[in-house]
Amino acid sequence: MACTLRNNPESTYDLTGYDINKNIMNDRFGILNLTSTGLRELLPEIGDLTWLSALLLGENLLTALPPEIGNLKNLHRLGLGRNQLTKLPSEIGDMTNLYRLVLGENQLTDLPPEIGDLTRLKELHLNDNPITALPPEIGNLANLEWLGLYNNQLTALPPEIGNLANLKELHLNDNQLTNLPIEIGNMSSLEWLGLYDNQLTDLPPTIGDLSNLTGLYLDNNRLTELPPEIGNLTSLISMELSGNQLTKLPPEIGNLINLRSLVLGTNQLTELPPEIANLTNLYRLELNGNRLAGLPSEIGALTNLKELYLNGNQVFRAN
Repeated sequence: MACTLRNNPESTYDLTGYDINKNIMNDRFGILNLTSTGLRELLPEIGDLTWLSALLLGENLLTALPPEIGNLKNLHRLGLGRNQLTKLPSEIGDMTNLYRLVLGENQLTDLPPEIGDLTRLKELHLNDNPITALPPEIGNLANLEWLGLYNNQLTALPPEIGNLANLKELHLNDNQLTNLPIEIGNMSSLEWLGLYDNQLTDLPPTIGDLSNLTGLYLDNNRLTELPPEIGNLTSLISMELSGNQLTKLPPEIGNLINLRSLVLGTNQLTELPPEIANLTNLYRLELNGNRLAGLPSEIGALTNLKELYLNGNQVFRAN
């Protein structure tokens, strides 16, 4: 039978009378792409398209989804970015074969607990929403590898986020986080952690348990010190800490022997530990905008250093 999706008369694209069944039957991949069609409404009949593997509805004017969308149990990809969604139906959790869900650039303030039923999900895009909190059920997404939560209004993370043991990338920049749960150290597969532009005042010691981390980005927070356990992150290649309130670095920073880029500009550092000399793979070192009066003589051991930024400090002399 023919299924009809209807736009508001003001829409720029009229789908009335569009034979979606026929269209899909001619598409052996089961992909329905309605991106940027001015779509304002999905009718309940969308739930009849049970053979769909991908439904792409991004860049439209949708404000809600019908509960019947949960009938699409064969769906692998659902694209809903750049709409005007304010809520998700609880039936979203019935789409248990989803592995990619894009919800960025909407107006979501929260997520239904049923989001945790999407246990096959590998990518979840929630960026650029006004989400204030995550449900504990987020920790049920055991196969998740990529989680984008940047530019929301999160003030805290649930402890259950530590259950995401397969997560490789976590994007949390541009939120209002003041601290991290100690359980973050359980995310043993994490390779990239973006936390810049938050309000963090400290880091839990368990940050040092992220042994696979290669990129740690903490610019523009309120950190006054780093825990000694930071030295356990021996896989780190890049660490950025500019725009904080650091007055010193722990000696353990010298353990980061794979580090190639260390950004420490605009802090309150008055000296560097001699152990900085152990970072023999360092290519870039930014120290601009601090209170350094000199550098340790051991800095000469950084024979791979190509970029050294020292402007905005006191007159330099080698100690």
